[in-house]
Amino acid sequence: MSPRHASPRRTLARRVRRALSGDRGEVTVELVIATPLLLLALLAIIQFAVWSHATHVAQTAASQALAAARVQHGTAGTGHAAGQRLLDDLAAGPLRDPQLTVTRDTTSVAVSIRGEAATVLPGVQLHVHAETVGEVERFVPDTDTTP
Repeated sequence: MSPRHASPRRTLARRVRRALSGDRGEVTVELVIATPLLLLALLAIIQFAVWSHATHVAQTAASQALAAARVQHGTAGTGHAAGQRLLDDLAAGPLRDPQLTVTRDTTSVAVSIRGEAATVLPGVQLHVHAETVGEVERFVPDTDTTP
């Protein structure tokens, strides 16, 4: 029987076998699966970078507040003002709702900053925490009385 006189059923069966035996359409399926996964991985990398930057901003502000509060005649208020000034300048993008706490007693100063990193991936909230402690600078007179 010639191909022209083949029954429509055989022709259809031949076409189905040919379509199933080839790899037509595989690239489309792979792209449909791989593209969202690739985009998710890229967004996860960007989210980590934003969190890392927010952490560095918080650490820098904590160091600045500590440096201002630990000087000889410094106060917790001057440390808080210095840290808040830096947070106002740098934290507007990567660090959301930063809370700055400065505690000073006669011998030490403690600074704590808490907040959240800006969200890139929906539903992902990464907390940021920076803490630093240092001794208060003070003058200690020389007690050595040897001439």
